[in-house]
Amino acid sequence: MIAVNRKQKKFADEYLIDCNATQAAIRAGYSPKTAKQVGQRLLTNVDLSTYIEQQLEQIHNEKTADAQEVLEYLTAVMRGEHTEQALRLVGEGIQTIDTMEVSAKDRLKAAELIGKRYGMFKDNVNVAGSIPVVIADDLETD
Repeated sequence: MIAVNRKQKKFADEYLIDCNATQAAIRAGYSPKTAKQVGQRLLTNVDLSTYIEQQLEQIHNEKTADAQEVLEYLTAVMRGEHTEQALRLVGEGIQTIDTMEVSAKDRLKAAELIGKRYGMFKDNVNVAGSIPVVIADDLETD
């Protein structure tokens, strides 16, 4: 277990909100007069910086989609398994929310992105060979 006291942990948790050491120190209960110096000093604490890094990694893992999740989502859209909601006018200025399948355009885009991921579409043409280059140092001008 990382050795940090309650006030230091509060600082670290507050720092994770906006990455502002001075404001985090103030919110953690340190004096506003010395908050800038205290915040900078706390960020150099090995145990505290380790705790902050662990929390950032956890946040990253929970909030960021990985490649597998993105491919699963694109596949569901491409196959028409994904739906979306849209507003529909029913009269006299009243709208309802309808659930509908994604459009063919969206399905095609998902298929295109999956195809690009697997290199199915090649726009470049590789031409192999050598072309002689002659550099002349005496150019004649008329």
